[in-house]
Amino acid sequence: MAVALKTSGTFCNTLQQWLHPTRDQFLYGYSHSNTKECKSKNTKRPVPLCVKATSTKSELDFSDPSWKQKFQKDWDERFNLPHITDIYDLKPRTTTFSLNKKRTPTRDESSTPMDMWNGYVNNDDRALMKVINYSSPTSAGAECIDPDCSWVEQWVHRAGPRKDIYYEPVEVKAAIVTCGGLCPGLNDVIRQVVFTLETYGVKNIVGIPFGYRGFFEKGLKEMPLSRGIVENINLAGGSFLGVSRGGAKTSEIVDSIQARRIDMLFVLGGNGTHAGANTIHDECRKRKLKVSVVAVPKTIDNDIPLMDKTFGFDTAVEEAQRAVNSAYIEARSAYHGIGLVKLMGRSSGFIAMHASLSSGQVDVCLIPEVPFTLDGEYGVLQHLEHLLKTKGFCVVCVAEAAGQELLQNSGATDASGNLILSDIGVHMQQKIKMHFKGIGVHADVKYIDPTYMVRACRANASDAILCTVLGQNAAHAAFAGFSGITSCICNNHYVYLPITEVITAPKRVNPNSRMLHRCLTSTGQPDFH
Repeated sequence: MAVALKTSGTFCNTLQQWLHPTRDQFLYGYSHSNTKECKSKNTKRPVPLCVKATSTKSELDFSDPSWKQKFQKDWDERFNLPHITDIYDLKPRTTTFSLNKKRTPTRDESSTPMDMWNGYVNNDDRALMKVINYSSPTSAGAECIDPDCSWVEQWVHRAGPRKDIYYEPVEVKAAIVTCGGLCPGLNDVIRQVVFTLETYGVKNIVGIPFGYRGFFEKGLKEMPLSRGIVENINLAGGSFLGVSRGGAKTSEIVDSIQARRIDMLFVLGGNGTHAGANTIHDECRKRKLKVSVVAVPKTIDNDIPLMDKTFGFDTAVEEAQRAVNSAYIEARSAYHGIGLVKLMGRSSGFIAMHASLSSGQVDVCLIPEVPFTLDGEYGVLQHLEHLLKTKGFCVVCVAEAAGQELLQNSGATDASGNLILSDIGVHMQQKIKMHFKGIGVHADVKYIDPTYMVRACRANASDAILCTVLGQNAAHAAFAGFSGITSCICNNHYVYLPITEVITAPKRVNPNSRMLHRCLTSTGQPDFH
């Protein structure tokens, strides 16, 4: 396909700094950092926060009658998808993707011919980011832009195959790379990307081994991929391509992409991997390379903002629930048994919250978004005393990032630059034993840490379906000419989002959300501060 570089115009930058892209700031319009605590001289315990909706865009004047139009205009600019035609004068061609060849051609005289397949997505199709019209910023989980919680439509691009494509399939070389830690569903996504690319007619598909390291580490050769090779890889956990953290400089990775003549790069990973994919996209644009960089959100922590969930999360919750159930059996079977389970969640408590809610056996759920104390009249230990007296046993579920302010921090980081957390699970185990020994009460503590078990397994049915759709849509996005985007699910619809909008900060559990309220209703726990 002939390509001509544009000689004028500027590169499109979709990142705007005026809104913080975590769910509680970016969509709610407020966060815990800008809310104020209600104080009363007559109470010893703090009462719920007095939430006041505020805009995080200082330039937005709510007294201006046209502020909604200005907000929506800015929103549309920020969520406009980067496209290879931003830097190339490129004419599209009719897509080679069609499922008609798998059907028996028939004609119905009263309708259009069967060869006129209507399975394509129009470029102007949009999906709503949110659908609840909150009447007040004090509503549980309210997502407000202005103090009146006005309704403002926030549309994002619908995902799926387009009628026009910007690559000649027979000329394409596509590469897939899996980065970061393991996650259920990696093989499912790899498999579906390969299947979909081959449906378009791509013959040259390769896998980059062991994450970004595979681009520069000597001795690591790209792996040829085809339907026959990946047919059954979804039956096992892990990554068929291997994973690693960290990597070379962006320039070295793009040098490798250029040398290998890669046209499409599919990057499977979490927050850090998405940030890396975005820098690769930017560097490719800087060099005016016709390369589509498409990401697929992978993290069991479910901490990438704006999307409903990431693949691997449902499976991790299901596996975590098994650990919780084991802790329950151990605690229930022991005299004054206390089952303590530590679950993954580097910056958010989604796994702990959902595992606690789904199991129905947890008495105390501790997550990093909700501060707590262990000692004192309103501490966790005092509540455990109460539980042993009233029911004879209890189960505690704690996220790995919870209570870090109670521990000493080394400040060390891993290969991806993530802070290495202190072990809250071991700390709580020791504190519980010391506390009950100190008051002369027998307590049998059973500590379970299933950390790597919840991520090394095969995807369950829910995640397998999600991975299938995300992988297919990633391939569709690349052929449609998009780059610097991620394939995800928002408000139960499959969409494309610019990577720049999902990498500034991790998504966290909203302490005022209905889901956390449901969890606390199930556990029956009090405030621990």
